[in-house]
Amino acid sequence: MLIDRFGRAIEYLRLSVTDRCDLRCNYCLPKGFKHFEEPDNWLTFDEIERVVAVFARLGTRRVRLTGGEPLLRRDLPALAARLSALPGLQDLSLTTNGTQLQRHAAALRAAGVSRINLSLDSLRRDCVEQITGSDSLPKVLEGLAAAKAAGFSPIKINMVAMRDVNDADIEAMAAFCVEQGLILRLIEAMPMGETGRSAHYLDLQPVLERLSRRFDLVEQARELGGGPARYWSSRDGVFSLGVITPISQHFCATCNRVRLSVDGTLYLCLGQEEKMELRPLLRAGIDDAGLEAAIREAIELKPERHEFREQPKKLVRFMSMTGG
Repeated sequence: MLIDRFGRAIEYLRLSVTDRCDLRCNYCLPKGFKHFEEPDNWLTFDEIERVVAVFARLGTRRVRLTGGEPLLRRDLPALAARLSALPGLQDLSLTTNGTQLQRHAAALRAAGVSRINLSLDSLRRDCVEQITGSDSLPKVLEGLAAAKAAGFSPIKINMVAMRDVNDADIEAMAAFCVEQGLILRLIEAMPMGETGRSAHYLDLQPVLERLSRRFDLVEQARELGGGPARYWSSRDGVFSLGVITPISQHFCATCNRVRLSVDGTLYLCLGQEEKMELRPLLRAGIDDAGLEAAIREAIELKPERHEFREQPKKLVRFMSMTGG
């Protein structure tokens, strides 16, 4: 197993397959940004498979495909099939904005992707357009329907909750998730670069208290997916809620994940700058033993915690550069 200096087992890899996206969510990508990574610098499928195989041999059991928008990477289902077949990997999941999901849902399911998280910050068409810069809600809902038809379960809705933007939509989203049999995950906006710092941060603790009263929620001891969310379920079993609170109640003591960006940079913490660049090693011909040693060395760099609250202006890197 990969164990860091603080005794945390690293068993979850978030893998960005592209830094590009067809939406421009105002908490993620700077307005007018065009400086995306050159495709020549993207890890190839062979390189990705090799890195993930080493992680799996070292005890990583979960991999999540992210972006940018991962479904913009050509032939992604083929990569998913290669990864899902790796010995030791138990869970392959995907986070998507849903705009391309109608075309790819069935192929992803057949390739071995077991779970999908869909980013959706409102059910109001004008609010979605305000946040994403695109009139994308109809496409996203079509993608959601395709994912359900393909048999994905559970499907989680990721909603970044923002004060005076979509906070009034939270109850409507909860009711929608009950109706559709979905899990709602509320996420606090993080100060990742200027885009994240300009987001309208909303403390989710009062929201959780309000939803707990309305839906008679009970906290669940068992995690649902191995990530940072804490989960509650209604006593009647019709509603499940996850809350990701990096600011109001951080989860660093139990952090079990690292992120690999599209250019092969291994980021050890979402809110810190510790990293290791794997692409130069791969293209210089490093063998598997050397790659394993490099990954172990990188894990030793993983910091104890982020400093989003203490130093909100510290991080210049924004979310799409890191990988969602």
